[in-house]
Amino acid sequence: MIKLADIKYVYFLGIGGIGMSALARYFHSHGAKVAGYDRVNSPVTDALEKEGIQVVFDDDPALIPSCFLDKASCLFVFTPAIPKNHAQKTFLLNEKFELYKRAEVLGLLSRDLYTLAVAGTHGKTTVSTMLAWLMQFSEQGAHAFLGGISKNFNSNYFDAKDCPNMVVEADEFDRSFMQLSPNCSIITALDADHLDIYGTHEALLQSFVDFANLNRNFVLLKYGLELPTNTEIKTYSLDNSSADFYAENLQLHGMLYHFDLITPSGKIQGIEMGVPGLLNCENAIAASAMALMNGLPKEKLGEALASFQGIKRRFEIIFETDEFIYIDDYAHHPEEIRKTYESLRQTFPGKKLTAIFQPHLYSRTNDFASEFAISLSAFDEIVLLPIYPAREEPIPGVDSNLIFNKIVNDNKSLVEKPDLLDYLKSLKLEVLISLGAGDIDRFVPQIKMMFNE
Repeated sequence: MIKLADIKYVYFLGIGGIGMSALARYFHSHGAKVAGYDRVNSPVTDALEKEGIQVVFDDDPALIPSCFLDKASCLFVFTPAIPKNHAQKTFLLNEKFELYKRAEVLGLLSRDLYTLAVAGTHGKTTVSTMLAWLMQFSEQGAHAFLGGISKNFNSNYFDAKDCPNMVVEADEFDRSFMQLSPNCSIITALDADHLDIYGTHEALLQSFVDFANLNRNFVLLKYGLELPTNTEIKTYSLDNSSADFYAENLQLHGMLYHFDLITPSGKIQGIEMGVPGLLNCENAIAASAMALMNGLPKEKLGEALASFQGIKRRFEIIFETDEFIYIDDYAHHPEEIRKTYESLRQTFPGKKLTAIFQPHLYSRTNDFASEFAISLSAFDEIVLLPIYPAREEPIPGVDSNLIFNKIVNDNKSLVEKPDLLDYLKSLKLEVLISLGAGDIDRFVPQIKMMFNE
């Protein structure tokens, strides 16, 4: 395996992915020459090019710069989303280059840095981004490899120079998190997901057990989750006093919550959130607990949380007037949608809640159609889009109707993407939220512009 110290060039197959682009930024900031391929241009690839990273959008092997074809000094990184017949990938394999998954490279980095990992079937991007921000208020700070664009960092990567700490999102997809060497980890949720990879929920749970056992210090686990591990367990909860860390005196002031944080060493009073949503209070408790146990002075916690600005596409307020508010969120699992709905209902009591949802993956739709329908039925009005396939081929008989027909709510519509904006104009909207992990985010600026006008 190549040594990190020997790397002078890094080429990424799928450089526009949120995790891949964070790694690209790491190597670029540490002096390596970085380039890569992606299928289409995007805001991420546009930003990479502005930062001095070359990106190509054709898989012709001739587009790989010749300086990258030195086996001794070049690292090739690929995402599993790259198809097997990809021309550049095929060329590199035929030429006997070693290709590494993103998770393998993160694993190499985690061996050299004190690693704080955040895992879980949902919530990990928000918690890891909060944790990365809180750690900047500690004496040492932390590098950060994130699964979303932090508004504080304006990036999915933060370089802490010579700092020995690293915050990383630990992804259970394809068992990627098993490549890490974490010192301590947060586990936020253990709901069934990625059954196309694991087959059963039991197999997924076993993978989390295996991941927990990798931790050298401890695991911070959401209270109530069962995880039979040999690693020391500490717990957190929104408001369950049986947990090691939890909130007391939760109060909603406008759109933002205030609370006191109870810790094993005492109470930290007067915490003010910088971002809305009750689900973000629970996320903040997890991030705060981990940061406090890793060098964050308790006197700095209030300032750090109040200044946290959030993440793009995580309960992100896009447009707001006295009469109407539009929020965008990445929720793409039934439990995520349920929690997002609860946060909306608590924040906007009495308001009409309208959800636009784009299902992500045929397999996930097939596995959880009934659960999606239950979560979506709680909204006052539902607009359902066709499935975003991502890396998958269609499954016969699986489309958005599978969810639509199970929704127990007469205020539901199945709308094609080209018709979405006109359809929204016909609705009486008070609180609108767009949900999904596909390309629904491409509509966000258009929807915002529509309401601006």
